[in-house]
Amino acid sequence: MDSDTLTGLLENVARKFPDRRALSVSGKFDLTHARLHDLIERAASRLVSAAGIKPGDVVALTFPNTVEFVIMFLAVIRARATAAPLNAAYTAEEFEFYLSDSDSKLLLTSKEGNAPAQEAASKLKISHVTATLLDAGSDLALSVADSDSVVDSETELVNHPDDGALFLHTSGTTSRPKGVPLTQLNLVSSVKNIKAVYKLTESDSTVIVLPLFHVHGLLAGLLSSLGAGAAVTLPAAGRFSATTFWPDMKKYNATWYTAVPTIHQIILDRHASHPEPEYPKLRFIRSCSASLAPVILSRLEEAFGAPVLEAYAMTEATHLMSSNPLPEEGPHKPGSVGKPVGQEMAILNENGEIQEPNNKGEVCIRGPNVTKGYKNNPEANKAGFEFGWFHTGDIGYFDSDGYLHLVGRIKELINRGGEKISPIEVDAVLLTHPDVSQGVAFGVPDEKYGEEINCAVIPREGTTVTEEDIKAFCKKNLAAFKVPKKVFITDNLPKTASGKIQRRIVAQHFLEKP
Repeated sequence: MDSDTLTGLLENVARKFPDRRALSVSGKFDLTHARLHDLIERAASRLVSAAGIKPGDVVALTFPNTVEFVIMFLAVIRARATAAPLNAAYTAEEFEFYLSDSDSKLLLTSKEGNAPAQEAASKLKISHVTATLLDAGSDLALSVADSDSVVDSETELVNHPDDGALFLHTSGTTSRPKGVPLTQLNLVSSVKNIKAVYKLTESDSTVIVLPLFHVHGLLAGLLSSLGAGAAVTLPAAGRFSATTFWPDMKKYNATWYTAVPTIHQIILDRHASHPEPEYPKLRFIRSCSASLAPVILSRLEEAFGAPVLEAYAMTEATHLMSSNPLPEEGPHKPGSVGKPVGQEMAILNENGEIQEPNNKGEVCIRGPNVTKGYKNNPEANKAGFEFGWFHTGDIGYFDSDGYLHLVGRIKELINRGGEKISPIEVDAVLLTHPDVSQGVAFGVPDEKYGEEINCAVIPREGTTVTEEDIKAFCKKNLAAFKVPKKVFITDNLPKTASGKIQRRIVAQHFLEKP
């Protein structure tokens, strides 16, 4: 194994920083890089010898953010199988679709299990195994009998850059999720890109706030930290909690964190209502997976005294595509997602021609971090890989400094009587209203214009806003044709499991209301 594989990189880290902290479960126990590596090797051996996992098999995992997930995820990859992490909140029908679409051979869960996942696995005749680690000194217990012919399997396992390693589904704007296979090379390329742009080293430490069944938390939070010899803390609850976030950040000497805008807003609201006596000195705060309004960026910087670096990523790119740089490397621009990192990026028109700065077109990428194609989906592959580039489906432009600015998803741009409106621009205005906590703009069908603009807002705690207030505020800050025709005042916006607000789901939610 070498560092053209994620497993090779992590083995090198365990050798170089054996006694440094790698992984903690808050308030419970810590694992060093050497101990984590040993647990992964043993678990990989058991998967092969006792569970019968072969190279190329797909293993589904559904866990909260726990130490067992981290060990088993990396053990699956070490065993030359493909890990398919799934959201524990899925219904039995959803599990059935994902387990079947990925051709999973095994389902791994915590010892508490997951009834809907187990029901689906049983229906599909997929074996179920549980994993438990009682404390830092224990061996990881798997609920599978040892084979009579246990061999030292890990010494026989040689990982290759083109081994399948991760299988995720992307929930694009189409109804059927597309399966995205990613290799060891894709993973290690992305980890190296993330390490490089944020200068992650063994001195860094972070607290995971995002679910590890999505690329953002998995790649940017967990794997890039481990690949840098840095430390990761998992919240005791197995998920993000606003009440434990800062105590964990302080206790484990965190130097940075990464989150989606929704979580940044929760952290800001908590700061306004229950400020900490002091905050840790962070090198940077990272935001990704949805557009961060400039006003939220400046509030974060003001509250926590650290540069907020917005980035741009997607599953098909094994997460990171571009990012604003650290302050010592250049300015970070509010409203921009920065410069390409470790890959080629171009703005193409409909004929595949590269556009000059300040001209809009589709953002396209190519590089060793990019998937080779969707699983069993020739139609999506034909459309997604035209002209020798991967097409992101996002409209954007480079400014004269080479920073990327996103205008919106091609399918989410609102076409009001021929005028194309960027919902991101309207979101940014909504969030500058002093009494608005969250806001999202979306398109709805309209007889006169084809499409009209609506929005939904959550007022700040202790304030009251009306539809008229919001419209009047928008009229002052937007051209007349961009002002939302209808404003929904709400206390909740539907979000995906990763905390993203998807416009089509929001539109559906409010349009279905009587």
